[in-house]
Amino acid sequence: MEQFDVIIIGTGTAGQTAAFDLAAEGYRVAVAENSKTPGGVCALRGCQAKKWFYETMEVVARSRHLLGKGITEPPRTSWEQIQTQKSKFTSKIPENTITGLKGSDITYIPGQAQFIDATTLRIGTAEYTTRYVIIAAGAVPMNLPIEGAEHMITSDDFLDLTSLPRRIAFIGGGFISFEFAHFAARLGSGDVHILEAADRPLGPFDKDMVAQLVNASKNDGIHIHTSVSISGVSKKNVGYTIDFATGPSLEVDLVVNGAGRVPNMEPLQLEKAGVTASKKGIPVDSAMRTSVPGIFAVGDCARTVMLARVADMEAHVAAWAIGALEKGTELPTMDYSAVPAVLFTYPQLAMVGKTEQMLEQENIKYWKSHDTGLGWPTYRRIGMEHAAYKILVDENDCILGAHFLADNTTGMVNVFKQAMIDKTPISKLRDDHIMAPYPARESDILYMLNPLAE
Repeated sequence: MEQFDVIIIGTGTAGQTAAFDLAAEGYRVAVAENSKTPGGVCALRGCQAKKWFYETMEVVARSRHLLGKGITEPPRTSWEQIQTQKSKFTSKIPENTITGLKGSDITYIPGQAQFIDATTLRIGTAEYTTRYVIIAAGAVPMNLPIEGAEHMITSDDFLDLTSLPRRIAFIGGGFISFEFAHFAARLGSGDVHILEAADRPLGPFDKDMVAQLVNASKNDGIHIHTSVSISGVSKKNVGYTIDFATGPSLEVDLVVNGAGRVPNMEPLQLEKAGVTASKKGIPVDSAMRTSVPGIFAVGDCARTVMLARVADMEAHVAAWAIGALEKGTELPTMDYSAVPAVLFTYPQLAMVGKTEQMLEQENIKYWKSHDTGLGWPTYRRIGMEHAAYKILVDENDCILGAHFLADNTTGMVNVFKQAMIDKTPISKLRDDHIMAPYPARESDILYMLNPLAE
């Protein structure tokens, strides 16, 4: 029976990050992967793949906002061309993933990994022993308990469509549905719906900022329905019918399960290793350790935050923790206090830290600077009517949360992420941006912080 120092389950961004870290330190590492296309969701069916659609969508959306302001007609688009360019990128990922692992002396083992006990795994038909395991199995599309759910396609399927139908409904009001609805509405579909069971979509985001994005989405032809109860989906001669507990049915050409992803744990037989888990994922401590010594969980299968860069950082922490255990030194810790998130709609919605609702629930005293429908030249020039921001600070003038609805929000949210990590007071953050390139999105930070710094 072959033995390794560490076996990692999954070749996504978290699995590869941990593998390369450990191999560089001289550990004998193996990576198991059940998929026929190694490389993980982010690269193949998520954050990287979707950006091929986003970049074109953003050009179209911006052009539409500038009609009559310098643009005389919107650009014409080709879903097929975008799909071809995306596929050129994704088609190389599986081979490059395996080549990269083997090039770092990491053993690649194809097959489904299953625990036999805490230090023994069956991968495919062979058994292997190991001193440590890092579970980086990722997540899979959530199954919806709706009659006729077999008629829905997943987000994975959506990114592989050869053409875009005119009428589309997205089930669920989270990240996937909003981003893909914005793609569809700008790249060829004329009738796009988001169906959300709760009283508002995008639950993790600040409700005031979500309200602004909902208005912006509606103005660009996306129909957002909340508090809906779907009783079933049925196939017709042409298209599909979505029936609701109350109200009229909805006729569409395509139904997309955009309800998100759930941790991919069931095939692993975690119970045989004694690893505690729930539907929400595998609980871990601050060093990414599970309930069983020597077994770690990182990325989307862990009960943490489902974001690619978070997965990377968790993988680093797990690898460092194994090194610390071997050396008998202090364990590293994972910090989630300043995790930025960006919704790639147009306008983009970005956040870092806490929402106003969180602060109120936790009875934390705060001060805020907040405005909507920003009339600054930054947004007038691009015809954006729904730009907004909200900055939340504590009694020491340090950032508790920052929220932006605009274009190019990634730069701004990263500025505030770093300010939170460094505990930079807003007076210094404001002064640091007096000489920001002007006029630019980052130079507007002065206007956002002035009300708080006075």
